[in-house]
Amino acid sequence: MKMFVKAVLCATALTAAAAPAVAEDFAFKDQIEARQGYFQMVKFNMGVLGEMAKGKRDYDADLAQAIANNLKNAGAMDNSLMWPKGSDMDADGLSGHTKAKADIWQADSEVGAKFEDFAAATETMAANAGQGLDALRGAIGPLGKSCKSCHTDYRAK
Repeated sequence: MKMFVKAVLCATALTAAAAPAVAEDFAFKDQIEARQGYFQMVKFNMGVLGEMAKGKRDYDADLAQAIANNLKNAGAMDNSLMWPKGSDMDADGLSGHTKAKADIWQADSEVGAKFEDFAAATETMAANAGQGLDALRGAIGPLGKSCKSCHTDYRAK
């Protein structure tokens, strides 16, 4: 987990000299498509848990646990290659391809800390989702909040 957080911090804050060189091996559009796929997977899994929490889907402990494990794995994934500097919505030729704000890559960016919060929330969800509906409901709020905090600051509407 700590290794992943360090990788995200390095890639997003550009504190590692090697990160841009590795990222240059891939086309921005491919990297953007990969990160959008990552977030679609997170959204899908969150949706299943959200439906259970709201009573729109019957609670199923095994399914809730499997979904929570998916999210925990997503929180532990090193996706730093999906975030090269310059792959934001204002970059030449990328308008309409991404909603990522350039602020993600600024030196004062808190995106690494926000992702760390997401990863911690996924761990909490994985520890609780299969333990009953009340436990799932208790864990989903902080998980959703972790997503929203990053979207509010770093994703255009």
